[in-house]
Amino acid sequence: MQRRDFLVSCTLAAALPSLARAAQYPQRGLSWVVPYAAGGGTDVVARALAEAMGRALGQPIAVENKPGANTAIGAAQIARSEPGGYTVGSADNATLALNQHLFPSLAYNPERDFSYVGGLARFPYVLVVHPSSPVQSLRDLLDLGRSEPGAISYGSPGMGGPNHVAMEMLQQQTGAKFLHVSYRGAAPVMQDLLAGQIKFSLIDTASSMPYIASGKVRPIATSNPTRLARLPDVPTFPEAGVADFVAFSWQGMIAPRGTPPAVIERLNSALIQAQGDPKVKETLAAMSVEAAPSTPEAFESFAREQARMWGRVIKEAGITLQA
Repeated sequence: MQRRDFLVSCTLAAALPSLARAAQYPQRGLSWVVPYAAGGGTDVVARALAEAMGRALGQPIAVENKPGANTAIGAAQIARSEPGGYTVGSADNATLALNQHLFPSLAYNPERDFSYVGGLARFPYVLVVHPSSPVQSLRDLLDLGRSEPGAISYGSPGMGGPNHVAMEMLQQQTGAKFLHVSYRGAAPVMQDLLAGQIKFSLIDTASSMPYIASGKVRPIATSNPTRLARLPDVPTFPEAGVADFVAFSWQGMIAPRGTPPAVIERLNSALIQAQGDPKVKETLAAMSVEAAPSTPEAFESFAREQARMWGRVIKEAGITLQA
């Protein structure tokens, strides 16, 4: 008993400095790494949440944009940062589920290099066409993709990105074949769709909703499990005839591996509080983006399952990228 009590005392003594630091956290401002360029949907969500989280934590949070390599550049910076809770970052499908299957080698490992903080948001996809397109339904589009394989072009915000991989899954499930045109971001996708350079796109609501609202593009179907509140007349893919197709971009917050559990808990609490902030809710609603609060454990489990599912799609499609 004496020896056991001695060991317990030693363990507690060793843990006290870490617990004390966590209790005082945060003592200075934080950096939030966003692995995309400023101005996009991911950046808008991060900045809205950073402002609200900063109020909850009592310290400012500065957003730092580190785009490139399908989010791998920003992710690697987070992985290399000091694990004290002063560097956090946005991580999405690409960061945590796709890149490990796309790149021969990565500068980070999603299973070993991060502490998971919690879910941020979900970006539903909308399949949109030009208003003059003869395509009136998802069935029309799929019929064209089967009768004229590879003749109908679509754009995505990047090779190997969530939108591209989602379209590969749609083709695998339906037997339709389309011509993929890769862009650097969602804005040029929409510009070329308006100009008639591509025929359609499966694009997130943050990027497409302004064009839908103005009538510049026409929505055909949404890949959300349920109809979107802002598009109540647009059917989901299952309603339109593709029963198993559900896809969306998702994001969460990560920190460097080794960040103290008490700090992760504090960050998660502040994040959930920020997601309930009226101003944040207004920002997300304007983009038809859904908040996705979760525990750290639930977010990590979700990311692992997504990696397994999309890994199978990527392997069958034969998509590879170079850093």
